[in-house]
Amino acid sequence: MPWKEMKTIDQRIRFIKDYLDKLFSISELCRRYGICRVTGYKWIKRYEASSMPDALSDLLRRTKPSAFKT
Repeated sequence: MPWKEMKTIDQRIRFIKDYLDKLFSISELCRRYGICRVTGYKWIKRYEASSMPDALSDLLRRTKPSAFKT
């Protein structure tokens, strides 16, 4: 039987759904999803700030262009 592949965003959405259902504590949720509590709280904070699932996607880590670059 093949493994089910899950996108990162889908896992984060399931994490938030489980958090909103209040079935587990944050510590237990983070243990179940294999993340640290800091990351769990970061996802919750992002979700509550926008209430949109796309807020849970990875943020771009590009540097901004500089006008003074030679």
